[in-house]
Amino acid sequence: MSRKNGGSGPRAVALVGPFGSGKTTLLESILAITGAIQRKGSVPQRNTVGDSSPEARARQMSVEVNCATTKYLDESFTFLDCPGSIEFLQDTLNVLPGVDAAVVVCEPDPAKVQMLKPFLKRLSDLSIPHFLFINKIDKAQGALRDLLAGLQEASDKPLLLRQIPIWEDGIVTGFVDLALERAFVYREHDESKIVDLAGDVKEEEKQARFSMLEKLADYDEHLMEELLSDVEPPRDEVFGDLSKELAEGLVVPALIGSAEKDNGIRRLLKALRHEVPELTATAARLGVKTDGEAVAQILKTYNGAHGKLSLVRVFAGPLKDGAVLHASDGRDARVAGIFALKGDAQTKLAEAKAGETVAVARLEGMMTGDTLSVAKTLAASAAIEALEPVYALAIETTDRKDEVKLTAAIHKIQEEDPSLHFRQNAELQEMSLAGQGEIHLKVAAEKLASKFGLKITTHQPKIPYKETIRKPGRQHGRHKRQSGGHGQFGDVHIEIKPLPRGTGFVFEDLIKGGVVPRQFIPSVEKGVVDFLKQGPLGFPVVDVGVALVDGSYHTVDSSDAAFQTAGRIAMTEGMPNCAPVLLEPIMRVKIHIPNDATSKVNQVVSGRRGQLMGYDARPGWKGWDTVDAQMPLAELHSIIIDLRSLTQGVGTFEMEFDHLAELTGKLADHVVASHKAAA
Repeated sequence: MSRKNGGSGPRAVALVGPFGSGKTTLLESILAITGAIQRKGSVPQRNTVGDSSPEARARQMSVEVNCATTKYLDESFTFLDCPGSIEFLQDTLNVLPGVDAAVVVCEPDPAKVQMLKPFLKRLSDLSIPHFLFINKIDKAQGALRDLLAGLQEASDKPLLLRQIPIWEDGIVTGFVDLALERAFVYREHDESKIVDLAGDVKEEEKQARFSMLEKLADYDEHLMEELLSDVEPPRDEVFGDLSKELAEGLVVPALIGSAEKDNGIRRLLKALRHEVPELTATAARLGVKTDGEAVAQILKTYNGAHGKLSLVRVFAGPLKDGAVLHASDGRDARVAGIFALKGDAQTKLAEAKAGETVAVARLEGMMTGDTLSVAKTLAASAAIEALEPVYALAIETTDRKDEVKLTAAIHKIQEEDPSLHFRQNAELQEMSLAGQGEIHLKVAAEKLASKFGLKITTHQPKIPYKETIRKPGRQHGRHKRQSGGHGQFGDVHIEIKPLPRGTGFVFEDLIKGGVVPRQFIPSVEKGVVDFLKQGPLGFPVVDVGVALVDGSYHTVDSSDAAFQTAGRIAMTEGMPNCAPVLLEPIMRVKIHIPNDATSKVNQVVSGRRGQLMGYDARPGWKGWDTVDAQMPLAELHSIIIDLRSLTQGVGTFEMEFDHLAELTGKLADHVVASHKAAA
């Protein structure tokens, strides 16, 4: 049924879509139209409600979710303006489960259609009702019908055109609402004016309306019968079908407008008011009960100068200040303040009602994605897609004294953004930060400086090269020293041999007749293992077998330390004669791209010393391929930059270690020389 007088209770709506599509401007327009702000800001002037952080303002782009609550016709809406850059997609994925619907904002440019796929695909997979808002319609070129056909390629669900443009001298000057059967002429920064349907527009409206009703009728037998019988369906029935089929995820209604000029925004708000499903539908999708004590889900975490704020959607209320919230695994935290948000402006509340989206202070120990309840027993938290890192940088503090402080600060920014991965590699003696791209990590570094006073330097991470040998050898190692009193004496003969790749290290005791006493044999092995940490080329040695075959000892001067040193001497002198060779890590890589970029990506793989293993259609992603390859880790550092430049920013990849392979020639010489120079 259509909710003629609007819905029930506060609702949450995500604004999603590619970078540059105008989401932050749309939020600004909504806030101005609904009276939440007195004066509309703009992204170029850096004075919008959203994107208030220094990192966002400097780049004129969203780098995290922005939240603003407003009222339209006495109904409360919280809009969550999500970043458009694919590098900050994790923030979008975190909030989507908790919203009632989403508005996918796009430009009227067929060349940018592919950029919508990552957003539309996830909304479809999560069964979140969503609208398509074609922004910047005043800059459209060509027929909207052709644009919609291109947009359909990016959507798994049928797109349902709700409005058609009115053209005048090649410019869109208004629109016809196909459900209302009314024509409107745009007035800049004002409500559109109703005009008569006449001439060619009237005929075009009839055809477009019939196409819309036909799509709705695919899911409504009664409507289909009416259309077949040439019966004009009642307007209430049409709106009822629009609401029902949106809620069930059967169609994606498409509306048009210009956020910059405030055109079409009121019609969008009316559609949201009448057609967005209520809170109970969202809670049912998540398996959350709304008839008990307070339940809330954390959509986003902010760490600021005044401590931690958790952006939560309240599914059952009221949630009161001072309440103790419990997670399903036994963690608990006390609510230390509830606030309504409008960008970075906060309004203190005594409680939050069911459906409201608010910021809660100091939920220490609680993480983004947690579902919390005043009751101690509740359903598990919503499953949130966790993005794997595709770009990494080694990091160092400019002041050594800040290293301990760095770990705590990174934990704080990871709370805000779980797609950041911090690693400490003891073997390489290196700390690194990994994430979704170059800008993503630059923003993280800027936050470390601005929020925590930590300055870091970054560079390309080291590659964990190894080395091995190609041929066997035999070596005598003797350690003899006399320095008054007891001396030191250890004498060993060892055989060194290469082992199959992946075997590791094997030590054998082949001593006969006690020429090396039993208690000293582990010491020989220890000396060998100590040497293997850094072989002749300067890297850890793998896939080598060492056998202790002979030796001698002194009843007084032999000791554990002497035989350990003898073992190390034998390896130091013997290994260079066994044809040492460098090994580099080879990764199994799966690259996901639109299929019109597949041939170019194959060239990228080949140009980076990769071996193509094949490619196939990406499961569940219409029009996409997955390229399977094996590539050296050393060639993968910046591959995400190439992939995104070839695919309008949407290409991505995943990798895992596969094997070690020999690296020879000039490349190997360069690696060894660089390593020795650094050492």
